[in-house]
Amino acid sequence: MTAVLSPATTRPAITRDQLVADLRAIGVQPGQTLLVHASLRRIGWVEGGAPAVVAALLEVLGEDGTLVAGAGTPENSITSRAFRAEISGFTKAQNDEFRRAMPAFDRDHTPTSVGAVAEAVRTAPGAVRSAHPQSSFSAVGRQARFLMAGHQLDCHLGEKSPLGKLYDAGASVLLLGVGYQACTAFHLAEYRYTRQPPRRTYYCVVLSKGKRRWRMYRDVVLDDSEFDVIGKTLEDEKAVPSRTVGGADSRLISLRNAVDFANNWMREHRWNPGRMRGPDLSNAG
Repeated sequence: MTAVLSPATTRPAITRDQLVADLRAIGVQPGQTLLVHASLRRIGWVEGGAPAVVAALLEVLGEDGTLVAGAGTPENSITSRAFRAEISGFTKAQNDEFRRAMPAFDRDHTPTSVGAVAEAVRTAPGAVRSAHPQSSFSAVGRQARFLMAGHQLDCHLGEKSPLGKLYDAGASVLLLGVGYQACTAFHLAEYRYTRQPPRRTYYCVVLSKGKRRWRMYRDVVLDDSEFDVIGKTLEDEKAVPSRTVGGADSRLISLRNAVDFANNWMREHRWNPGRMRGPDLSNAG
């Protein structure tokens, strides 16, 4: 059988079978609950695209496993970095027009903007999505419905989000061609490292009963500016399995270990009244 070639090179395209072998080699196992963050571009030209990556992950996890991915939608929020970047330099009239045109979140239909693999998880047969209008997740597999239930509006990525359940379930995190800044699990530590983590107000627009409605709520400040430092420090102190999956440098870590390590790091280095600085609000999502 003739190998399919990447359109950009003379190298054979990456196949689902190759991905399955690489995922098993890095330590993904049947029955795992796995939170994946992936860059399709870094993986390389995959025969079948992002759906083939998801199919390979599900094949390795097996019928008892569960695959989870972020399904966030910052485009519907006027308090997100994405919004602030988009309106930079706008006049008031342009700002107002932009807000009126912002897409309202619809749990069943709004695509995620966090990558092709994440979108392929969201649209996979049997996928379940959590209800948060900005920081939702999607899941496929045995525990999908349980993990996605009860995602509270005032809890982007804390105890009442899928991350809290993933921590309790002993899930693993696969960084597939992405760095630690993409490691959403570290955000759970932002809810835990102090009894009263800094909070802020969030606004987003949702579709409710066919109408656009603005929702306001308060939640913890989310600041990922130090996640690469936390991740590299974690690697210096712990054994983190890593290898190439497809063409992507990848890492597999225990979600619980990642959160606990980040929690301890933040206690030492982040906001502490009278001693340390607070999170950088310019980095808040």
